[in-house]
Amino acid sequence: MVNWDPVGLTAVSDEEVVHKDTVSKFYHLRYFISDGNGNPTDKYIIIATTRPETIMADAAICINPEDERYGWLKGKKVLIPLINKEIPIIEDSYVAMDFGTGCLKVTPAHDVNDYEIGMRHNLPVLDIIDDHGRLNEKAQILVGEDRFDARKKIVAMLQEAGNLEKMEDYTSPIGYSERTNAVIEPRLSMQWFLKMDALAKDALESVESGNVKLIPDKYRNTYRHWMENVRDWCISRQLWWGQRIPAYYLPDGQVVVAETAEQALEAAQKIDANLTAADLRQDEDVLDTWFSSWLWPISVFDTNKAGHPEAEPNADLAYYYPTNDLVTGPDILFFWVARMIMAGNEFMNDVPFRNVYLTGIVRDKLGRKMSKTLGNSPDPLDLIAKYGADAVRLGMLLCSSAGNDILYDESQIEQGRNFNNKVWNAFRLVTGWNVDESASQPEASAVAVHWFDNKLSQIVETVEDHFSKFRISDALMTIYKFFWDDFCAWYLEAVKPAYGAGIDRLTYDATIGFFDALLKMIHPIMPFITEELWQNMSERKDGETIMNQRYPQAKPYDAEFITKFEMACEAVAGVRNVRQSKNVSPKETLELKVKGDFPAEVLPVVVKLANVTVGEAEGDMSAAQRFMVRTVEMFVPMAGLINVEEEIKKLEADLAYYQKFLNSVRGKLSNERFVANAPEAVVAVERKKESDALSKIESITASLNALKK
Repeated sequence: MVNWDPVGLTAVSDEEVVHKDTVSKFYHLRYFISDGNGNPTDKYIIIATTRPETIMADAAICINPEDERYGWLKGKKVLIPLINKEIPIIEDSYVAMDFGTGCLKVTPAHDVNDYEIGMRHNLPVLDIIDDHGRLNEKAQILVGEDRFDARKKIVAMLQEAGNLEKMEDYTSPIGYSERTNAVIEPRLSMQWFLKMDALAKDALESVESGNVKLIPDKYRNTYRHWMENVRDWCISRQLWWGQRIPAYYLPDGQVVVAETAEQALEAAQKIDANLTAADLRQDEDVLDTWFSSWLWPISVFDTNKAGHPEAEPNADLAYYYPTNDLVTGPDILFFWVARMIMAGNEFMNDVPFRNVYLTGIVRDKLGRKMSKTLGNSPDPLDLIAKYGADAVRLGMLLCSSAGNDILYDESQIEQGRNFNNKVWNAFRLVTGWNVDESASQPEASAVAVHWFDNKLSQIVETVEDHFSKFRISDALMTIYKFFWDDFCAWYLEAVKPAYGAGIDRLTYDATIGFFDALLKMIHPIMPFITEELWQNMSERKDGETIMNQRYPQAKPYDAEFITKFEMACEAVAGVRNVRQSKNVSPKETLELKVKGDFPAEVLPVVVKLANVTVGEAEGDMSAAQRFMVRTVEMFVPMAGLINVEEEIKKLEADLAYYQKFLNSVRGKLSNERFVANAPEAVVAVERKKESDALSKIESITASLNALKK
């Protein structure tokens, strides 16, 4: 029994069958009890089926031996509707008493489960559907009709004959051919099969023992299910392309299997010395494409070299087999991955790889798999033409966590394009600076260089850790943020020379070195732009390429200094927030008063980027704008910089808002039913709101009091 594709005219494997929930009909048919002489009585039983077009191939009616409802049917026979053929009533515990009518028509030639019942009960097998899905002459009626056209006509005939009890809608998973989208027909066919039990057992052990790791680990359960429920593999296909099965038939029907026709003849002549090449006929079928693909880790090497497929003395195979990592999609975990493991264990006595990284599948916004039929798949070439290959590559990788499907949105590609532009513009900025050989290195630049040198090693270490654990999207996002935020937003701003001025040599050389390292980190995910920029950073030798450069290596770094620089960034951000809230121009130099232990070595960066003078907080700071950097209090005096009356109005409006908000929150918290019945986490959120509102009111009140003095 195989899955037959009546459009492709070939057998297909279970894995090539796509099951779709399909609304069809449940047809309740009357099968009249026979009087023993082929004549109907006035008694009948009801059989529910979704395939009335196959009733002519029925071999029996089956009931559960424990079903008391049908005890009276034991030993009797029924007549097949329309053709009045007599068939027996048999008993088998396979029949579910609570499904349908509890009576099952057994059609061994057209259902896998029915076939197994038929084998147990030695029932005749009548195949009434041909290769094209049409009724053949064994059907007796509607010969030559398509199976689905025949279904409609048979239903009408059954109704007219009084055999149709009722019809009802029924949703069931229908198998479709992955290649042609034709409805699969379970069918008896002479095919070649490979026994899988022993191979699957070894392949399961390879994963269960950790000899092969699936990433993410969640796919182990799927893998285990397949291996424990494996069926013999139908390896033959009725196609005009592919590798022909190396089986040769002798005139008497015997079969020999050999690698070549010459070897087949030698084997045949051992059976009958008088046979010639003309007496042999090679099987017309070809092998399932996965049957050759499962040998890929072995067959890619020169099969003519001595030792193939043994590891020694075939040097190439010995060196490359097994490899470390395989990257593929979860949809072919059984098709290909499991079978390569089987082949490796069988022919090489070792698995072909140690780690299998399973990517997600790209789907549309509705979660549907991309397909030409649905028209929901953008043309990658169009995307590349619009955004660039690097943008498409990066945009997809950033949202590709291991094993999780991607819901495609063009905004992801736009994000990749924007990052490309960011890298390009940063390169133009850096290489556009003029070097002033006489200039000394500013304090802010020295601090920034020291920080970024340490930060680079920290990030390289983090990225390497992500890669080692196959957290690809985490690694890429780390690199993305490092370049966009740390390098562009902070480092370049900290070292950028004043307008029209040159940059000192020390800072420039360090910056070029950092950019070089960044390009090497980005290169695996954006190969084209990074190659272009790297080639233009300095003179390169003929044939020299970034592809052959060593990835940046982490060195010991000062984590404490990195933290200190982060505090400087927080201080700058705090001052900028004050400017924004008070509409103070960035060109206006402000005072920054510090209360607490702030690292003095990073203050030059704060001075430059925040445009402030720095001093200790003394006296009454209540009128100043206050913010916190970790445990350090910072104040920005606003005297003379703001309109006092306008600021008072604004603060009074804010105070009114937070007082109203506080009253609303307290209204909830004073409700005993809410506090008693709401989840603890919800109540905790409301209490946090109350606390935050009180803090805001206290701060606003203090600011108002100071302004009104």
